[in-house]
Amino acid sequence: MTDTAGFLLLEREGLPDDLRWLAEKYPREIWQAHANIHGVANMWLQRHDMFRELGDMLTSGIGDYREGRLNAPEFARWFAPRLNHFLGNLDGHHNVEDHHYFPVFARAETRLKRGFEILDADHHTIHEGLERNAEAANAFIRTLQESEVKQRFAADTYADENSRLIAMLTRHLADEEDLIIPLILERATVRSAQIDDQLPLRSSFLARKCDASQPRIATTRPIARAISSRS
Repeated sequence: MTDTAGFLLLEREGLPDDLRWLAEKYPREIWQAHANIHGVANMWLQRHDMFRELGDMLTSGIGDYREGRLNAPEFARWFAPRLNHFLGNLDGHHNVEDHHYFPVFARAETRLKRGFEILDADHHTIHEGLERNAEAANAFIRTLQESEVKQRFAADTYADENSRLIAMLTRHLADEEDLIIPLILERATVRSAQIDDQLPLRSSFLARKCDASQPRIATTRPIARAISSRS
């Protein structure tokens, strides 16, 4: 395994320079005009945009609660299904990437192998963040029958975990796109890699796999049950 210690998720500002040669050939501003953006590439970007939107939604929701625009039960009922959707789909998305896409891409362009090892290490870090996020959310739910002070303290703890998770996710999504989207755009000219023969280039594939995936995070499901028992 290539050493990825120098490119930890919470410390780096982007991909290392030696992994950016395709990103420099295909900068973001030309992606949508490229003939190969349709299919997997656009699906990938749309999926990432969904995670960004859900993260922003959760951040705004916790802000509304902390500023008094939602009371604790209202906030809990609002955020539990959204958090479950966010955590479960993110975990499922990473499962598909780890077990299918990353190995295929790494074989297709061996010079980027270290980049996929960095992204894989990110997934382990993010998964730990998902666990902490769910645990903090459940701790908040458990305070709904307790004092407002305890509710506020638990909400602050959750907000801190959410901020940390969103920061990690923001960095990871950008770096993953900078590694993968240019490779997909390039695939028409990388005949020796035989990407077309190995990739299931259907936009429905990843969405179907993710929607069918069962989250590994054991603490996500009790959030909804805790809400329903107190509503």
